[in-house]
Amino acid sequence: MSGSTLASVVQSTDSVVELFRSRGSGSLGFPNVPDERTNWIEEQRAWAETCSLADQSHHMVDYWVSGPDAIALFSDLAVNGFDGFEPGMAKQLVLSNPDGYFIADGILLYLDDGELALVGPPQGPNWVQYHVETGKYDVTTERDETSGVREGPPTNYRYQLQGPEAVELMDEVTDEPLPDLGFFHFTDVTIDGRTVTMLRHGMSGEAGFEFWGPWADAEAIKSTILDAGSDRGIRQLGAKSYGSSAVVSGWVGMPLPAVYDSDAMEGYRNWLSAHSLEAHYSIAGSFNSDDITDYYVTPIELGYGRLIDFDHDFVGKAALEAEAEKPSRTLVTLEWNDEDVIDLFASLLENGDTGKFLDLPVPWRSASHYDSVLDGDTPVGMSMWAAYTYNERAVISLAVVDTAVSDPGTELTLVWGEPNERRNPAVERHALTEISATVSPVPYTADNR
Repeated sequence: MSGSTLASVVQSTDSVVELFRSRGSGSLGFPNVPDERTNWIEEQRAWAETCSLADQSHHMVDYWVSGPDAIALFSDLAVNGFDGFEPGMAKQLVLSNPDGYFIADGILLYLDDGELALVGPPQGPNWVQYHVETGKYDVTTERDETSGVREGPPTNYRYQLQGPEAVELMDEVTDEPLPDLGFFHFTDVTIDGRTVTMLRHGMSGEAGFEFWGPWADAEAIKSTILDAGSDRGIRQLGAKSYGSSAVVSGWVGMPLPAVYDSDAMEGYRNWLSAHSLEAHYSIAGSFNSDDITDYYVTPIELGYGRLIDFDHDFVGKAALEAEAEKPSRTLVTLEWNDEDVIDLFASLLENGDTGKFLDLPVPWRSASHYDSVLDGDTPVGMSMWAAYTYNERAVISLAVVDTAVSDPGTELTLVWGEPNERRNPAVERHALTEISATVSPVPYTADNR
């Protein structure tokens, strides 16, 4: 067995869970983006009150697939349907393993006949490329890595403009009248004579756009946007504020990909490099199991059931069909009790044990996070991503919980901290803390997109 594959990493340890828990690498973060551009509270306020600009040029992989079998490739792998999918349209692509567990998601763009692009974290492009190389698809691929891996600048810049004034601002800076795009549709426009591809999108419940073009135009386009938005109070988002927007929107980033067990995934583990992200994952939180599969989630549990099209064959279809008949867990937002959060901070000023420090606005200390959620003394799920939102003055988290306790208003308990017997060297000594939490909708805020 070669020592250069994910399979060799898995075989080198008695416990993948212990390996991933012992890493002090922290969250993956956003390369080349500072924690704060100005102040993370003001940056959060901007997307709710005026408009904000986020730089997405560095933390996602751009993966281009072209050829006669491009659509067939993605259709065979994704839970999504492709009927009516045409050039100029995008979709949130969701990928599962043969057992129906989640591997990755990303944004799939239909660029032209036989030409598509997948934008997102590397787990998705990795899974697709494996099938390109081991299958019989007539396609060619090209890949631009994240700035944490790649040498030199990216091929394209990628920006996101969002907030109640985003549409008016974009209309102001484009050379032609702003096209009336449907949600997740894209087209080319020009800004100062430079071609820009613009996708109708939005995060944090507000209207917005993602737009991109050649890296050589990055600074000029950004300057035009910021100059035009200065009177509107535009703010650039740093890593802290940008990271918190996903939780408000109801998107669980970076769940543990379901690739570390099962005979069906053995070929993929032997193909995937030991230098891959999957081989360097980290996990944290109070949820405590020695079985790596207990950390897996399904697309349905992540709220992607609406995207699944059972009218075509795809990897994981049978398992997801069975789950869809009677789902056992679902995605909710948990609103943490204010007094319990205050007590958590107060413990730092009192004698005795302290709770795990809650770093605001995003208390992430691993690639994937799992805190136990209880109904009384009964485990009922896992809280996965947390954030403080100034606009709602609340700490919230996204959680996968049993459907029996998923109604808004249900009172549950979140256990905050790390298991005592599993010490991450990057985490301070602390006591596990129970925090009351109220089940709330996903997304947490009103959808004004």
